[in-house]
Parts: sequence; structure tokens; C-alpha cells
Amino acid sequence: VEFTLNQGSSLTSAARQFEQQGLLENPRLFVLFARLMGRAGKIKAGVYQLDQAVSPWELLDILTRGDVSKSQIKVIEGWNFHQLRGALNATGNLKHDTLTLSDSEILQRIGAPEAHPEGLFFPDTYFVGAGSSDIEFLKLAYRTMQQHLNEAWSSRAAGLPLATPYQALILASLVEKETGTPADRAMIAGVFINRLRIQMMLQTDPAVIYGLGSAFDGNLRRHDLTTDTPYNTYTRGGLPPTPIALPSRDALNAAVHPAQTDALYFVARGDGSSKFSSNLEEHNRAVSRYQK
Repeated sequence: VEFTLNQGSSLTSAARQFEQQGLLENPRLFVLFARLMGRAGKIKAGVYQLDQAVSPWELLDILTRGDVSKSQIKVIEGWNFHQLRGALNATGNLKHDTLTLSDSEILQRIGAPEAHPEGLFFPDTYFVGAGSSDIEFLKLAYRTMQQHLNEAWSSRAAGLPLATPYQALILASLVEKETGTPADRAMIAGVFINRLRIQMMLQTDPAVIYGLGSAFDGNLRRHDLTTDTPYNTYTRGGLPPTPIALPSRDALNAAVHPAQTDALYFVARGDGSSKFSSNLEEHNRAVSRYQK
């Protein structure tokens, strides 16, 4: 029997699934035994090939050893490359060939022509064969992003102020980091497109934060907005030089199919959504209302 144990799954939910598949008769007893043995929190995610005749004790042993046929790797939209590397390093049953490599060496190893790794890997849940290498995984995630990016670019709206698919990827990463609720994606993209068209500064805080790197302590201060970095969209015009995160497919689509709007500003309402405004006076009223 092939069984998939997702990352973050509890032993209780897994035991119920085992019961449904005929692998366990008494899931409660199984969970109790695991807790008494101190192993309830040590089960490992992945795809398992299980014998229908496996005993409960053998089953627990298999789950805590992580004897998987495939490892599950969950890549989250909005992650940066540092977070992706951390997730790969923490994945068992994966050959860790990138541990001593720099970002640029990793790009060389996967055959990527880009100079910077940010934004190049598609966020999704992947299953890779046990014993696969992190290099092989990154090749797969890179190819997947290229495929989705090329599909989005080939269907893009006419007249966008974007010259290349890579610029669309950069914009999509900004949309990803600025979006609190999915319904706002296309509008946020529309604001950025409008600003690019009239050569207005993008003034997007997530890019500033990315540019600050490890100097960012969780609080964006006024002087941070005037501290020039290549990613400071308050001091430099146009798009930042690279993406700032891994954009989802929906963010890619929003970047190339932005909402047709006259909005040039938006502010977070505090509930995940944004209030959009077409002029500064209207925006300032929204800021005073929602940013108390």
C-alpha cells in the first residue's frame, strides 16, 4: 500500500488514515503506544510503501525511521532562497550536495544562466525519490518555474511596461509579498504597472526590507526608506534588480494580467485586504483611517 504522510500531519490523523486503509485495527491504541514510547512527535513526512500485513509496532518503527520511498518537500510561496535552502537542508532522505556551495555555484550546477537565485524556483509540494540530491530537486523546481513563467509571459496582456519574462518574475514577486488576500493580487499588480508606465517610484516596503537583509530587525523605520540599496524602491526608479521571493502561479498571472484601474496607491486595511486610491489626497485619508 502506498501511503503519503504530509508535512505537519499529526500521528492521530495519520492513524485514522491507516485504519481507513486497513493497516490498523485500533488507531487509539497505536497513538497511545507511540506516546508512551516518546515517538509520537518523531514521525517523518514522505511517501511510504507499506505491507498490508505490517504490525502496529513495525509501522511506528517505519514512520519514525523515515523509511520513505519518496521524500515530500513543501516549498512555500513568498519564501526567499535562504529559506528554501534551509528547508532542503532539513529534509531527510535527500543527498545534501549544496551544503558547501555558494548561491552562484548552485546556479552553475543546475545550469541556470541567471546571476541571482532569488525567485527562480516554483513553490509547490514535491515528491522526490529517496536518495535524490538537492541539486536534482532544484533543477526540477527551476524547470517548473521556467515553464509557468513562459506560459504566463506568452499569454500576457498587450502593452505592458515589461520587457522580458524576468521582469514579469520580479513584478510577480512584489505582488506575492504585498498581497494579503488573493482577491487583491490583480489590483496590486495594476498599481505597480500604472506606476511603471508613468515612471513613478514603486515605493514597495517588502523590496526595501529585502534590500536591508540581516540589518532588518522586524521594524521598518523612516530612515530605512531613505537608506539606499539596489532594492530600495523609494530611492530608485523602476523594478528592483531581481525578484525578492518565490511567486505563486497566481502572482505570475496577476503580473501579466493586471487589473485595469486608475489606482496608484494602496494601504493595508488590517484585515488582509487593501484600500486602493487613485490620488494622494484620497490615499492619505485611507492611511489615516487604517494605519492608526
